[in-house]
Amino acid sequence: MTTTELSLPPALTQVQLHDAFWSPRLEANRAHTLPTLHRKLVEVGALDAFDLPAYAERGLTIPKTHHVTPQMWWDSDVAKWIEAASASLVTHPDAALDAQIDDTIARMVRAQQQDGYLNTYFTAIEPERKLTNERDWHELYNAGHLIEAAVTHHRSTGKTSLLDVVERYVRFLSGVYGTGEGQRPGYPGHEEIELALLRLYHATGRREHLDFARYFLNQRGQTPNYFETEALARGDDPQEFWAGTYEYMQAHVPVREQSQVVGHAVRAMYLYAAMADLAAADGDPQLRTACERLWNDLTRHSLYVTGGLGPSASNEGMTRPYDLPNDTAYAETCAAVGLAFWARRMAALTGEGRYADVMERALYNNVLSGVSLGGDHFLYENPLESDGTHRRWAWHACPCCPPNVARLLASLGEYVYAVSAREVTVNLYAGSTLQAEVGGRALTLTQEGMYPWRGDIHLSMTLDAPATFTVRLRIPAWAQGATLNVNGEAVAVTPQQGYAVVTREWSAGDTIDLMLPLVPRRTYAHPAVRQDAGLVALEYGPLVYCVEGLDQRADLHALSLPRDSALDARFDPDLLGGVTVIEGAAVIDTAATADLYSGSPPTTRPALLRAIPYAVWDNREPTPMRVWLRERVG
Repeated sequence: MTTTELSLPPALTQVQLHDAFWSPRLEANRAHTLPTLHRKLVEVGALDAFDLPAYAERGLTIPKTHHVTPQMWWDSDVAKWIEAASASLVTHPDAALDAQIDDTIARMVRAQQQDGYLNTYFTAIEPERKLTNERDWHELYNAGHLIEAAVTHHRSTGKTSLLDVVERYVRFLSGVYGTGEGQRPGYPGHEEIELALLRLYHATGRREHLDFARYFLNQRGQTPNYFETEALARGDDPQEFWAGTYEYMQAHVPVREQSQVVGHAVRAMYLYAAMADLAAADGDPQLRTACERLWNDLTRHSLYVTGGLGPSASNEGMTRPYDLPNDTAYAETCAAVGLAFWARRMAALTGEGRYADVMERALYNNVLSGVSLGGDHFLYENPLESDGTHRRWAWHACPCCPPNVARLLASLGEYVYAVSAREVTVNLYAGSTLQAEVGGRALTLTQEGMYPWRGDIHLSMTLDAPATFTVRLRIPAWAQGATLNVNGEAVAVTPQQGYAVVTREWSAGDTIDLMLPLVPRRTYAHPAVRQDAGLVALEYGPLVYCVEGLDQRADLHALSLPRDSALDARFDPDLLGGVTVIEGAAVIDTAATADLYSGSPPTTRPALLRAIPYAVWDNREPTPMRVWLRERVG
């Protein structure tokens, strides 16, 4: 597939979702998450913080009514809220929400300095330290989120108010950073601006944004390492770097030489997403190869079954291959969001369904776990085992995850399909309507079904005239025995790069029926994953399942599932908003004696195992939870 044939996500305005699974989540995001985020940003002072730079720039004393000390990352949280709220306006016009966005942007306009710089913390609190520590601080990271918010706001509303702000900011930054005379050869410690600049390039067509993104990516990890030069310039000893290694921010070697996913997981995902974008934009085979190499390392050695990544809290990221603890899993929500970003770009870059498979895994499991069904409580870490004390919170000192999930859910329509001049690719199965020009004709493609609870998917077409083009339908790796009909006639399913491919002349009224077999299935970890030795996980379609103590009435570590136990799936409309549960005969160990240790093995009693989707755990009262279950053999 050449770069001119890449299938790209449709615009938000081209996709309408009306899906039984996703619509309640999207409505909770719109009706509850967005207002909750705005209210919390007001309460902590993150919005008022944008008023402070105006006082500082004019040399005025901050009024006593402003008892706000901005955090270094607050600007990014506000930007992500703008992005999510702007995307929501596409499907649900809301004058009050639009006014809130406009008010926030007006504050940003007033906060921006004459030279284009915009950062509440370093303008109002420590202006003398501006742009002196990109290794540890978040100026370029914040700038990246402001850019992404501006792109989505412009595309959603047609307004340029925030786009004008970030264009000025980027002009300032591109004067500071670069390889020219008087410039600093620097780049961010926390990646984000790279993928943001690529989005800005695609939105505006201005090649200077592409060039700036390319500079940041090419400069990363070069020798001498910029972070050492920067540390010396501010009078610090580079050897006293608190993280101990530049692997923490993926700056240990140039990006095209990287082969293992290391360091902070969110930073890594943002970096790799940008690398995939740039590989597509430049047709860069070395960058593509690096992305594929890193992808293989992650999915073969370090990805949780839930689509989470980053087992360690100490670095919010990676440790070593096959180290996947369950009860202490960090698996940050933002990292799963970032994985979805990267996976979507890799699917577009390569045309391979395996990337969309992982995108789906992350979306249906680790991403959704990060927000409650009600949309107003959140998880930062997403363990695969809990004693019942790990609960969702209403807010966090570093609330990066809630607005990250919010912006992803609000833009979910961009993940369902991909479109080129001659192809329509269906990456996710969700009730929706796509409007696009394909094969030179206006196409309306309507998708219906009850996925992931049922595997029968129906697509119908409306065309203004017959047209010849290709429809690519992802066949998940787990969907053995999938069947396909076009206009009621069977078509052989012989996946090409993970997709069933149908090329023909299509006409109005044509239909496609895809059946993906949905049955409970057992999943086993690689033997090198010591934490999962002797354990089994349950899956159903794209969903990973867990057991909660509320349903078992026993200690979950005493529960075991016989390998030959039959598993049944049934839909329970009254449980957790309506979910399919998996049930089967299980066994519970009970003590043979009252002694702490005994020479007698435990006795057993039969029990009914009842598993629910991991995405909806911790939506009832506090209770233990496990994804990986003991398996009884023989």
